Amino acid sequence: MDEEYDVIVLGTGLKECILSGLLSVDGLKVLHMDRNDYYGGESTSLNLNQLWKKFRGEEQPPPHLGPSRDYNVDMMPKFIMANGSLVRVLIHTDVTKYLYFKAVDGSYVFNKGKVHKVPATDMEALRSPLMGLFEKRRARKFFIYVQDYDENDPRTHEGLDLTRMTTRELIAKYGLDENTIDFIGHALALHRDDRYLDEPALDTVKRMKLYAESLARFQGGSPYIYPLYGLGELPQAFARLSAVYGGTYMLNKPECKVEFNEEGKVVGVTSEGETAKCKKVVCDPSYLPNKVRKVGKVARAIAVMSHPIPNTNDSHSVQIILPQKQLGRRSDMYVFCCSYSHNVAPKGKFIAFVSTEAETDNPQFELKPGIDLLGPVDELFFDLYDRYEPVNEPSLDNCFISTSYDATTHFESTVTDVLNMYTAITGKVLDLNVDLSAAAAAEE
Repeated sequence: MDEEYDVIVLGTGLKECILSGLLSVDGLKVLHMDRNDYYGGESTSLNLNQLWKKFRGEEQPPPHLGPSRDYNVDMMPKFIMANGSLVRVLIHTDVTKYLYFKAVDGSYVFNKGKVHKVPATDMEALRSPLMGLFEKRRARKFFIYVQDYDENDPRTHEGLDLTRMTTRELIAKYGLDENTIDFIGHALALHRDDRYLDEPALDTVKRMKLYAESLARFQGGSPYIYPLYGLGELPQAFARLSAVYGGTYMLNKPECKVEFNEEGKVVGVTSEGETAKCKKVVCDPSYLPNKVRKVGKVARAIAVMSHPIPNTNDSHSVQIILPQKQLGRRSDMYVFCCSYSHNVAPKGKFIAFVSTEAETDNPQFELKPGIDLLGPVDELFFDLYDRYEPVNEPSLDNCFISTSYDATTHFESTVTDVLNMYTAITGKVLDLNVDLSAAAAAEE
């Protein structure tokens, strides 16, 4: 282990694995270590016995739930936007050859106590029960503006400068009511709270376009895809990629102590009495606890069920977003459901997650609006975990620390963190202009 590396990556969570893959492809010499004896860190996948051990200790799962090995329960379940940045990273690195994706059946939003399909195009807006007749016409005009909008073609801007105009001002121009704004902002543009209303509208328009383009990609009921066997396959796929380019992997390495010189710059990592030298360290918050601060916590419930979520058109995989305003909260709540159709549970079984940025210490009470949508459950687990973000200055210590995973059930914020870290580490922006059709074969 006494070699010198360009970068040592600590932890095999999804963010760390993507970065180690990208850096290896760039020709850097990478050593990747993890104190655990399994891949994935916080974003690992558990079988039924492991799930029971984590939440119920010594108890054994009841036999009626089926074989333990048929379960792949993701601890950080997030759907992948079909045309989003994660798919672009997968194609850029050719990781798609290790993975098989399947489209997600449904994308829904909670509104006035009911669950509705998210309308994503002008035609769907006309059919949606979310709006009355006159509102539908106004919404249709807005959707057509967004669909036709091209950042590089001023003729499509209709005289509006979306880099200066706020989302609130743009929506007011179309006279849309609060109800409509709620599902557009949270279920289509995937904002996590209402701050976006006072920020430039361009970001929201781009997010709406990404949703609509991703939806069109598979002509399915949602813009999302998900790997067969769950997300646990992703870190391993990037690990394989890194190995192909000469990266070295070591699991089950205790302690992994980061070493610094007198100036506070990182010089290496020590484990079991041996030190590997390096210029930079990339890690999750658990490896450098004195360089991060707690910024919140996520409350979540995990349910094992024997049926799809009611009112979702029998979708075997589905996301439901519950906008903050509908619940009188400060941030949104998310419901994620996947099943045997993505090989994450035995035939006839469904796994559902309800998650939100915690505002109390009582997840059972706080998650009730989401759990109430699930119908009868076979088993229910509750979990509360802390979220951290880095407070160090990487230009001074050469430590690049990822932010903890948030409550969202889609990947957009996760990939943003990875791409920002990549730029900080390498000084360049990752080129994501890829041929999106390159992933099509695997996704079928």
